[in-house]
Amino acid sequence: MRRPAPLPTAPESKGQRDAAPEAATRPRRGQRAEADGGADGAPGSDAPRKRILADEEPRPTSTGDVWRAARARRKALRAEIRRFTQRSRRRRIIWLSSIGAVILLIGGSVAAAYSPLFAVEKITVAGATTLDPTVIEAALADQLGTPLALVDTSEVKAALLAFPLIETYALEARPPHDLTVRILERTPIGVIRSDAGYTLVDAAGVALATTSDQPEGQPLVDVDGGVDSPAFESAGLVVRALPADVRAALTGVTASTADDVTLTLSTGLTVVWGSAEDSALKAVVLSTTMMQNPNAASIDVTSPEVAVVG
Repeated sequence: MRRPAPLPTAPESKGQRDAAPEAATRPRRGQRAEADGGADGAPGSDAPRKRILADEEPRPTSTGDVWRAARARRKALRAEIRRFTQRSRRRRIIWLSSIGAVILLIGGSVAAAYSPLFAVEKITVAGATTLDPTVIEAALADQLGTPLALVDTSEVKAALLAFPLIETYALEARPPHDLTVRILERTPIGVIRSDAGYTLVDAAGVALATTSDQPEGQPLVDVDGGVDSPAFESAGLVVRALPADVRAALTGVTASTADDVTLTLSTGLTVVWGSAEDSALKAVVLSTTMMQNPNAASIDVTSPEVAVVG
């Protein structure tokens, strides 16, 4: 079948011919809205992006801005450091404060001890029985006015050497002003007769005093070899081990060796002691035997397990 011929069209006027190209290039409604919106800054347009990029572009920076930024950075860094080191700084402050307090306390104590605030104003002698304490205190009077920490022990020793009865001594500082001297007197065991008279001696053989007459209550010690001999040493140990009642009645001690010490009592009793070994046990046996045998003339305790009564 043949297709019908197209209908004839009306001729276009000049105005229509000029409007046709413009219409061809004019966007449709949606396109026009998008274009208009792009011109006005609607979404999808490149104008806002250009403005953002323009805002992000680096602006010229002055020296003052750089200095302020650096200062702010340093300040923030210091704040962080202080925050992280707060605990260690607190511990360091506590330690330094404690050490400073201890140093201050020690320094103050030393300064006070060496100052006149703690000077010696009173000297007390303790432990004297035979000696007169006031005489010893007078001999140490040179220490009055001296700070307790500066008391010269060598001067004290030199002053106490004038008293042979003093065996040992000890100094005790009692702040603020008292100095105590504790002495231990020598215990005499008897007298040794010589051309000079009767010399009182202790167990170490130290001469305590010499008199023309025999002191009352002190036995006569007669040993071979003098005070430096083993016989004298043994005799001294024996006398010191005697009970008080036996010691009070003792009138003589003889020994030719260290193993044959013999005692004589005021009652006429002779005690054969032997050596100084087991002196404590021998003293107990002697006291018991004397009570059981009041009329005995001699008692031999050389072997304390078996006392021999004569």
